[in-house]
Amino acid sequence: MLPLAEMADQVLRTSGAREKTALSRLYAAEWQAARAAGERPEIGTAAPPDQPARPDRPQLLSPRDVPRRKPGTPDGRRAILHAVAHIELNAVDLHWDIIARFSATPLPIGFHDDWVKAADEESKHFNLMADCLEAMDSHYGALPAHAGMWRAAEDTGDDLMGRLAVVPMVLEARGLDVTPGMIALFEKAKADPAAAMAVDALKIIYAEEVHHVAYGAKWFHFLCGRHDSDPKDTFHGLVRRYFHGGLKPPFNEEKRAEAGLPPDFYWPLAG
Repeated sequence: MLPLAEMADQVLRTSGAREKTALSRLYAAEWQAARAAGERPEIGTAAPPDQPARPDRPQLLSPRDVPRRKPGTPDGRRAILHAVAHIELNAVDLHWDIIARFSATPLPIGFHDDWVKAADEESKHFNLMADCLEAMDSHYGALPAHAGMWRAAEDTGDDLMGRLAVVPMVLEARGLDVTPGMIALFEKAKADPAAAMAVDALKIIYAEEVHHVAYGAKWFHFLCGRHDSDPKDTFHGLVRRYFHGGLKPPFNEEKRAEAGLPPDFYWPLAG
């Protein structure tokens, strides 16, 4: 079994979307089986790429150049699922990257358990979205996508607390806010079998993303304790430094609280 950081590095260097997620799930299963057997596998170290390998498609555009489609139409529903698939594939890389990029930082093994599980679930989420697209006679890569998804990783490449603040506690928390609306949109098209399939997939994603936000909050608080810093003030400072723009209400306060994010963390940052 490879050291975990090397596994992470290999996933980051795999370009095909289905190949990347297959390797991610394979390595996650190996790690989880070893941990279930009571083993403490080697973490190792890695020098991950600045940018993860990506498929030739989708074409990546500036956010303002990504075409807008009416969400209530079949093309609009395809565009939503394509955007979610793109987010999930980026999340696979983000979760393996936090393992590889900060592999030299002394951390409890539970940190790695959590992010391996998150990467595995994000891989499953991508495949669910890709399957839905194929059921709608499309595929991942058929539409252009947002080019800025990796910016949070670039901005926080040498700041673990900044990474935790911006990726799970801001970007993934945003998913908790918007996913219920997406589910409702696809439920309105329930006569379409592919839309019903998408509802089931989005409900799985919605339930599991709470855990990923919670992992971010848990390890952010752990590091604040290590550095004897106030979690709320530290979070506000890091988000203002690394996140470009204010947070967008309305917020899903119930699910954010379930994930360990109280309102006084995010409301002061609302734009």
